[in-house]
Amino acid sequence: MKDLVNKLKALSDGNRFRICMMLLEKPLCVCELLSVLDIAGGTLSNHLKILKNAELIDQRKDGKWIEYYIAGTKAENFVISNAAFLDDKDQVDKDRCSIMCSDRNSCSTRRS
Repeated sequence: MKDLVNKLKALSDGNRFRICMMLLEKPLCVCELLSVLDIAGGTLSNHLKILKNAELIDQRKDGKWIEYYIAGTKAENFVISNAAFLDDKDQVDKDRCSIMCSDRNSCSTRRS
C-alpha cells in the first residue's frame, strides 16, 4: 500500500502531473521541460526527484542530454488511469502542443 500512496502523492502536485503527461508523449530533457513549465530549475529538479523516487519516471543519457521518460508500462498505465479524473484538459493539451513543437537542439549546450 505504501507504494500506491507514494505514487499518488507524487502525482498530487499539478506540475508533477503535467511533467508525467508530457513524458507520456516522448522522453524530454530538463531544458525542454523548463521551456513549457513556468518554474525555476531547482523546483523542476525537486519535482523530478520525487517522481523518480515514486518510480513513475526514470532517466537515461542520450548523447549530451539526460532525458526523462515514464518508467515502464505500469507507471504509464498509472498516469493514464489518473488522467481520466482531469476536469480541465486545456493545460495538458497546451503542454502537449508545446513539446511536440519543441526542438532539443535549440536548448543551450549546457548539460541537463
